[in-house]
Amino acid sequence: MAAVSQLPKISQELAGAVRDGLELKKVETNEKNVLPTAEDVEVEKQLVERIHEIEHFDSSKLKSTPVQEKVVLPSQEDIQQERTHLELTDKIVNFTPENLKKTETSEKNVLPSPTDIAREKTVQMAASFDKANLHHVETIVSNDVKVMSLPNMHLVVFLALFGLTAAFYLPGLAPVNFCEVEKPNCPSNVSLFVNHLDSDRSVIPYEYHSFDFCTANEDESPVENLGQVLFGERIRPSPYSIKFLKDEQCKLVCDTKSYKKGDADSLAKLRLLQRAMTLNYQHHWIVDNMPITFCFKNQQNMDTCTTGFPVGCFVDEQGYQHDACVLNQKYSTPNNFYIFNHVDIEIYYRDMSNDANFLEHRIGGRIIRIDVKPRSIKHSSSSSLNCGETAEPLGLDAKSESGDITYSYSVKWIKTDIKWSSRWDYILKSMPHTNIQWFSIMNSLVIVLFLSGMVGMIIMRTLHRDIDRYNRLDTEEDAQEEFGWKLVHGDVFRTPRYPMLLSVFIGAGCQTLLMVSVTLVFACLGFLSPANRGSLITFALMFYVFFGVVAGYISARLYKTFEGIHWKTNLVMTSFLVPGILFTVFFFTNILLWTKGSSAAVPFGTLMVLLILWIFVSTPMTFVGAYFGFKKRGIEAPVRTNKIPRQVPEQTFYTKSLPGMLMGGILPFGCIFIQLFFILNSIWAHQTYYMFGFLFLVYLILIITCSEATILLAYFHLCAEDYHWWWRSFLTSGFTAVYLFIYCVHFFNTKLTISGTISTILYFSYTSIFVFMFFLMTGTIGFLATYYFVRKIYGSVKVD
Repeated sequence: MAAVSQLPKISQELAGAVRDGLELKKVETNEKNVLPTAEDVEVEKQLVERIHEIEHFDSSKLKSTPVQEKVVLPSQEDIQQERTHLELTDKIVNFTPENLKKTETSEKNVLPSPTDIAREKTVQMAASFDKANLHHVETIVSNDVKVMSLPNMHLVVFLALFGLTAAFYLPGLAPVNFCEVEKPNCPSNVSLFVNHLDSDRSVIPYEYHSFDFCTANEDESPVENLGQVLFGERIRPSPYSIKFLKDEQCKLVCDTKSYKKGDADSLAKLRLLQRAMTLNYQHHWIVDNMPITFCFKNQQNMDTCTTGFPVGCFVDEQGYQHDACVLNQKYSTPNNFYIFNHVDIEIYYRDMSNDANFLEHRIGGRIIRIDVKPRSIKHSSSSSLNCGETAEPLGLDAKSESGDITYSYSVKWIKTDIKWSSRWDYILKSMPHTNIQWFSIMNSLVIVLFLSGMVGMIIMRTLHRDIDRYNRLDTEEDAQEEFGWKLVHGDVFRTPRYPMLLSVFIGAGCQTLLMVSVTLVFACLGFLSPANRGSLITFALMFYVFFGVVAGYISARLYKTFEGIHWKTNLVMTSFLVPGILFTVFFFTNILLWTKGSSAAVPFGTLMVLLILWIFVSTPMTFVGAYFGFKKRGIEAPVRTNKIPRQVPEQTFYTKSLPGMLMGGILPFGCIFIQLFFILNSIWAHQTYYMFGFLFLVYLILIITCSEATILLAYFHLCAEDYHWWWRSFLTSGFTAVYLFIYCVHFFNTKLTISGTISTILYFSYTSIFVFMFFLMTGTIGFLATYYFVRKIYGSVKVD
């Protein structure tokens, strides 16, 4: 470019002539005019002049001169472009303003700038260029290709791939768009499904068709997963017909149900309905995988929404209104039952035709919320329905043996702005006790964390002092004066009593511990949301079956460490002892449910599936784990064990077994008892549990407190020269399950209104399974923590 800079510049007179040659008018444009600069015009002018000079150049005048820089001469395309500019310049010079017409345009006017005019004037001066100013230069033709940058390319590729893929949702959780007119992937029919009926006063749920309600053909019923079957859910189609955005007013469901006096079958159906109203059995309906909710103001004048609505209510002989009868003063006739034979269904939807998400179809709408308002209405006949607010309620006398019940419903569609992803929020926020317990929960966590820190600090400071003193052996007299926990180094790893049973329990506890841990992780990740019904128990059961390999390995390895020789017995007991206890209790409760005709009774086919999972999946996995466990060497102790056991001195009160277990179990229970209330409430009061993140935090605190409390007590016992720590470490933290059982009894007596012998037996049978699994898990936590602690401290001291 140095050669270019030596070319003659435009004179001031020429520049003035250019500026005066054309009067420009001020034009305001909407777009920006990107025009060449003065330097660009000057370069273009000089290049055109060189073209003319090169064509008539005399090569004899060339001198050989070294050049350091390269000048890029114009290509053929540049020459053609400059010729075009010459033609345009001639038109501009001869242009007269009279040729302009007044026009209104929406486009932008791009007029030449003074720089453009200077460029064209420069082209005309090329003929007078001095050839002597030319130097010998190398010509380099550069082809500039504009390539997209790598980050931009990645973005384009990502968007292209994203546009070709469909949105990913968990099974059963994908949103569904509904349309007024049937379209592909946009149905117009909104299916309403009915589920089992349950009660907070009875553990026994029943199927919908067990009562004399209006039913539909059940051949196309949805298939329940294993968890739904075990929890007694039976989802069936209903006769309620609902179309998207089509309101219905007082529509008949089915023919009138008549109950005649003297008919034993009619009387049995009527009495069953009355019993359902006495025990406050609840309907559970489902629309678009959302539970239909019954919202009302409770006695504290607070809005409450439940995922079920009652079959009806009753007023006793003294005129006292029970359950839902208190919501309406019409239901006040003494000794009468009021069945809710009419429902007003309000469906809230979000219009998606103008509000679709990214890459989704702008079509139809999505269901956000479904509310139901049950009422008791006395219809004169199935052809003359009256669903007004002033309609007379249908009262059934408790002693009557006859009656007519006509079922009807109304549907109303209401538009809302709530997003589909937030449609569960109103159910979770309205759960009772969820807002008033947070302070107590956090307070308990702070106390538990503080106590855990104190326990850990005491243990670490005392242990460091002990180990340092034991390893500081200056004289033989000091070496002979052993005291504290070092005295029992020759007996601390002595094989405990009943090593077979202990190894089996530890193996089963590890299996349960891993099952709970992995299930909670999946729950925290959202795979086990309330919308995915039955997934929690299904996941837990599958993990428990496949973690049989862990139970086999741990049990075999520990039994070999105990120098056991009956490895076949260990293998069989690991495979069948704990699962056998659980299956026996479950089978006993299932027989009771069979006798009552409950929907919670597991069908024979499902029972065979459970047996197959146990015998043909869990047992072989246990065998595989035991095989690898027995192939490994037993865990070597850091110190030798004496042949003659040491006598244990008389223990003080607080170092005895029972007081130690009582103290060791209370601290872990203190960190879970509030969360335990929510869990039991969700199981027995049929409420939705969703605080898995906080539950996982409490679970971690439980592991820490079980470990620290057991280690602390084991340290005290070793200092008291009591080396029987194997079983004690297992039972100390496992004693938390005793407090758990006591709390379950307290919950049964104070929070639940369960009545009947069968329901009571079922409650405590299921509770015993829960408590036993919790005992194995917490006992295993304490044992493993103490085993690690004992190996560490005895491996840190010098022993002759």
